Amino acid sequence: MSQSAYPHLLSPGRIGAMELRNRIVVMAMGVNFSEEGGFSGDRVVAYHEQQARGGAGLVISGACGVMYPVGQVQPWQIGISDDSFIPGLKRVVDAVHRHGAKYAVQLHQGGLVAGDDTKAGRPQWCPSVPEPMKGDFTEGFLLEELKAFASAGMPTYKVLTHEDIQVVVNAYAAGARRAKEAGCDGVEIHGGHGYLLSSFLSPKTNKRTDEYGGSTENRSRFLVEVVRAVRAEVGPGLAVWVKLDSQEVGKEGGITLEHAKVTAKLVEAAGADAITVSAYHDTGIGKLHSASNIPHEPNTLLPAGAAIKAVVGIPIICSGRVEPEHGDAEIRAGRLDFLGMGRKLLADPELPNKLAAGAAEQVRPCIYCYTCVSAIYTLESTRCAVNAECGIEYLRVDAPKPAARRRVVVVGGGPGGMESARRLARDGHEVILVEKGDRLGGTLRFASLAYAPNERLLDWLRLQVEQAKIEVRLNTVATPELLKSLKPDDVIVATGALRNMPPIPGGDLSHVFSGDDMRKMMLGESSDALQQKTSLLTRIATKAGAATGLTANLDFVRKATHAWMPLGRNVAIIGGELVGLELAEFLIERGRKVSVIDEVPRLGKGLTLVRRMRLLAELKEHGLGLFASAKDIRIETGRVCFTDASGGACTVDADHVIVAKGATGDSSQADAFRAAGLRVHEVGDGTGVGYIEGAMRGAMRAVDAINAGAPGAA
Repeated sequence: MSQSAYPHLLSPGRIGAMELRNRIVVMAMGVNFSEEGGFSGDRVVAYHEQQARGGAGLVISGACGVMYPVGQVQPWQIGISDDSFIPGLKRVVDAVHRHGAKYAVQLHQGGLVAGDDTKAGRPQWCPSVPEPMKGDFTEGFLLEELKAFASAGMPTYKVLTHEDIQVVVNAYAAGARRAKEAGCDGVEIHGGHGYLLSSFLSPKTNKRTDEYGGSTENRSRFLVEVVRAVRAEVGPGLAVWVKLDSQEVGKEGGITLEHAKVTAKLVEAAGADAITVSAYHDTGIGKLHSASNIPHEPNTLLPAGAAIKAVVGIPIICSGRVEPEHGDAEIRAGRLDFLGMGRKLLADPELPNKLAAGAAEQVRPCIYCYTCVSAIYTLESTRCAVNAECGIEYLRVDAPKPAARRRVVVVGGGPGGMESARRLARDGHEVILVEKGDRLGGTLRFASLAYAPNERLLDWLRLQVEQAKIEVRLNTVATPELLKSLKPDDVIVATGALRNMPPIPGGDLSHVFSGDDMRKMMLGESSDALQQKTSLLTRIATKAGAATGLTANLDFVRKATHAWMPLGRNVAIIGGELVGLELAEFLIERGRKVSVIDEVPRLGKGLTLVRRMRLLAELKEHGLGLFASAKDIRIETGRVCFTDASGGACTVDADHVIVAKGATGDSSQADAFRAAGLRVHEVGDGTGVGYIEGAMRGAMRAVDAINAGAPGAA
C-alpha cells in the first residue's frame, strides 16, 4: 500500500491563510501536562513535537484558558491569560515547526464545566443558573475514583452581565493576540462541550431574556462577538476557526443540528475560516460520555459534519472514531475537508508518516479502551494503554540506549512478552521468545474474543514479532535448565497471572467453569477439568475446531458462538471486574440470561471509567442482573445463592456458573530462574494484574533496565 491509498487525506489543505501539508489534524485534547501555573513546559513541548514529527498537518493544543485560572477545567491545563505564557507557547510552536507541521491554540473558558473554579472557591461563569444534574453518572465510579472526582465540592454560579460578557470577549481577543505573538499559525475558539460559549448556545442552559437569549441568533450573539473581536485583533494572517456542537446527545431541549447550522452560518459571516464539528451530551448519564465528542460508535459525527458543510462555504474539520480510509473517502466525496484524530494519534503519533510510507499495517492501533480520557475524570494526566510513551515523551529523550548487544530470553508470548521482544529487537538485542502454547497472544486472545477491538493490538504485536529478527519457540516449556542452556544475559518473564479457583462453596460442581476453563473452551484448547465438565459433543467440536484451525480465527469464533455454544440459557458469573463484565456482554449478545455477582461494593474494576460507564449501562439495558456487595455466595445445582446488598436472601438460576475472579500475581517461575542464577525482569500480570496497560508499560520498563545494564528486578 502506498501514499496513493490515501490521496485525499494526505493532500495539502488550507484553512484561511494557513497552508497544511496534509488533511490530518491532531484534535485538541485536555491532557493535564502543563507546569504549575498553566505554563507550557518540557512535557507539553515534547508531547506536541512528537505529534509533529509523526507527520500530522496541524496540531491543536488542549484547552488553553483565556482567563486562566478563571474557567479552568483541569489541574494542569495550559493558559494564555497574560503575556507570561507567551515564551512557553513559543517553545511549543518552534518544536512543531521544526517538523513541518502547523500549530494552533484552542482558546477556552470552562464556564459550567470549570470544576477547578469550584475547587478554588470561585463561581462558574454562565448565562443563567443551571438545573441540577440528574442521572446515573456517578454510579459507574469506583469508590476511590468517586472520592477524587467529588473533591471539588458544590459549585456556585456567576450569571454574566453585559459588562462580564465584554470582559470575556476582550479576553478571547487578547488570547488570540498572544497566540499570534508566540508564532502560532491559528486559533480554535472553543464553542462546544458545555463550556462558557457553548452554554450560551444551548437552549437548555441559556434561559436569558435579553439579547443573548431566546432565538438561535440571540444565543449565538456572544460567540459571534468573540469571533469578530478575535478577527479584528489578529487580522487576516492568522487562521481563526470555531468548534461547535452539532447536537447535545440525550439532553432534552439542548442544541440540535438545526441550531448548529444557523450558528455555523453566523460565525462564517463573522470571519471564521473553518468549523470543527463536534457534539456534547447530557453529562448526568454515564453512557453518553462515550456517545458524542469521544464516541464509541464509529463515524458518529460525520453526518452532522456533512450537513453543516452543506450550508457554509468554509472548510469542515470532523473527527470521531473515523478510520483513515473512511476519512479519505469522505474528503473525496466533499463531505468534509480535514480529518481530526485524537485517540489514534495518542496510540501512534507516527500514523501519518506510516500512511504516507504505505505502511498502514505498522500503525499501532487504538483499542478504544478510554484509558486516555478516563484519567482526566480522576484528575490524572492522560496516558495510553497501548503506547507507554504517551505523556512521558519528555522523559524518553534520556531513556537508556543499549550499551551493548545482549542476548535476552523472553518467557511468555502474551502482550507483555511480545511487546518486550519487539522493543528488544528494535534496540538491536538478540531475542528468543519462548511460549508454552501453540500460538502467540496469551490472555489477549480471549480478551480479543470478548472485546473485538483488542484483536487489533493482538494482530499488530504478532506482526511486529514476525517481522523482527526474533527467534520464536512455540510449544516450549521454559525451565531453568532450558534457559541456562540458552546462555542469556537477561531473562524477561511475562507469563501472566495465576488464576486459581477461589474457595466458593460448590465451586467443584460439574456445571462450574473457571475463567481459564472458559478461555480454553472458546479457543479450542483442552484440559483435564474441561474433559470432566463438557459433553462428548463439545469435546468433539473443540477438537475439530483446533485441528482445522477454525478456533484460531477469533472472528469465526465470535460468529459461530451466536449459533452454538455449550452453555445453558441461564448463566451466573461470579466476579464483576473487567473479565466478568466483558464475558457477560459476550454471553448476552449470544442469547444468554446472565447474572453477575460479586462481594465488591462497585463493579467494573479493571475497566477504565468511561468504558465502564457505557458497559454497565448497556448490561442493564439488556436486563442483566448486577449484584454488588453480595455475601455468603454459594453454588448449588441449577442456582447460585447469596445475601444481597440489602441483607436479603437471593437466588439466581444458573444452568452454568463461571467464576471470573481469583487472578493474582505469580512470581514462582521468575523466582526459580533467579535461583538458577539468571538475571530476571518481570513484566505483566505476573507482577499483579494490570491488564493491557500494565503489560505494555512493564515491557518498556524492563527493556529500559536491560538497556541500562541494570540488574534484574526483584
